[in-house]
Amino acid sequence: MAAGSAEAASPFRAMAGAWVGGGTLSMQSGERERLRCRAVYDTDGSEQLRLNIRCASDSYNIDLSSDVAYRGGAISGQWSEASHNASGTIDGRASGDRIEAEARGQTFSAGLALTTRGNRQTISIRPAGTEITGVNLELSRR
Repeated sequence: MAAGSAEAASPFRAMAGAWVGGGTLSMQSGERERLRCRAVYDTDGSEQLRLNIRCASDSYNIDLSSDVAYRGGAISGQWSEASHNASGTIDGRASGDRIEAEARGQTFSAGLALTTRGNRQTISIRPAGTEITGVNLELSRR
């Protein structure tokens, strides 16, 4: 193990690799659409994570990228979404297999909860101030 591994283990290690799956996108109108998704997480094994998640439904495309750092239970970094030309910061906490964070941009904010258990991952996104009220995903490691 690397030096300094006595501190809390990074949740990024369990996320590394390629994932596929899907879920639902919920809108203010009450409509729901099925999403199909692919995700790739590249990590240095502990403190840095680069992610790319692409999802598509009948009406929406999501192309999210992020670079995040983990230090002592806290995560922070930058995100960008190419389909909607949006970007901003992400900050939160990680504990065990769960990450809870807040993404913020000029015209967007969202709460994010991500849990990784073995080869399964659940992601919940709760945007504020948009027609989309929620995104729930379940992914499996490829």
